[in-house]
Amino acid sequence: MAKKLYVISGEHSGDAHGAGLLESLLMEFPDLIVAGAGGPKMQALAGNRLRNWVEDAAVMGFWEVLKHYGWFKAKFDEMLREIVELQPEVLLLIDYPGYNLRFAKAVRANLPKTRIIYYISPQVWAWNRGRIPSMARCLDEMMCLFPFEVELFSAAGLKTSCVGHPLIDELQLAKENGARESDLVGLFPGSREREVSRLFSPMLEAVVMLIKQGANLRFEAAAASERLAKYMENLVKQYGLEKHVTISVGKSHSLMQRASCGVVASGTATLEAAYFGLPYGLVYKVAWPTYFLGRMLIKVPFIGLVNIIAQRQVVSEWIQSDASASNLAFAIKRWIDHPEEANQLSHELRSVAEMLGGAGAHARAAGVVANWLKENH
Repeated sequence: MAKKLYVISGEHSGDAHGAGLLESLLMEFPDLIVAGAGGPKMQALAGNRLRNWVEDAAVMGFWEVLKHYGWFKAKFDEMLREIVELQPEVLLLIDYPGYNLRFAKAVRANLPKTRIIYYISPQVWAWNRGRIPSMARCLDEMMCLFPFEVELFSAAGLKTSCVGHPLIDELQLAKENGARESDLVGLFPGSREREVSRLFSPMLEAVVMLIKQGANLRFEAAAASERLAKYMENLVKQYGLEKHVTISVGKSHSLMQRASCGVVASGTATLEAAYFGLPYGLVYKVAWPTYFLGRMLIKVPFIGLVNIIAQRQVVSEWIQSDASASNLAFAIKRWIDHPEEANQLSHELRSVAEMLGGAGAHARAAGVVANWLKENH
């Protein structure tokens, strides 16, 4: 009888990581039945039993989630009914902690025989270590990306393994040999529509300022999907920048290697940019209630993953009102006018990226899931 796996990812980055894991897992279990929710990359491997919901599910921030509570509640109930009917051997939860940890608790109560594995450990070390004991009660294994996380979860009695960062596998395949284009600036406003709505405008305003200053530059913005690309193109038209800003879809890794510098939305893309050595600054904007709540909860001095890993400020962090057009324009002009500073930052970023470990994370993570599929029969 074929094994069954239910998997949930709610963001584009999780979809990419999940697809890499599934590709390795399906080599060992070619008849594996995969259901759940994710994005286009996972769906391409799993088929239509796995819904593509990331465009709607990738809502960031407490306030934003609260406004969409009814939609999330309906999806939660629908997925719970679905998994109870399927009764899979393993539930694989990928990142997306606000939703996935609640789902894990509900599945533990309804399907005690289903093993629950969490991939890409929630960053509770940054905002709420008190949640770790409750996580240990409803999860069977945690897969971490960073070695320092293992002790935190293991101390609570949760079986924990460090598989390394899956980005290394994905980014090695995306490496290009071309040189950086000295007049090209990369804009990376994020993969969520609400994130883009807050961050792309100040980026475009910075472009306007640089053009007025006489900067002879080209700008390319990375869109995570065709839907976001259309939204971004409309904004470009509103600012009258069609001749100066181009939008590319699904080419963010290429842009990170071609651009001379860039501005990147906080999140996984900041690690990707570090791997490719792109000199950049980080921008972060959420609803003010979400921001104030976050400042009360977050226990680390930085927002950017690169700075957190390095335990010092490597990249500038422009947060909330600091994510202004003037700050972005000033930094871009500085990197363009002083390439030696940009090169030094590029070197530091690559050094931090080396701390993410070597290749093979997808295969190691798939091995963890495979062991639970074999054990639970």
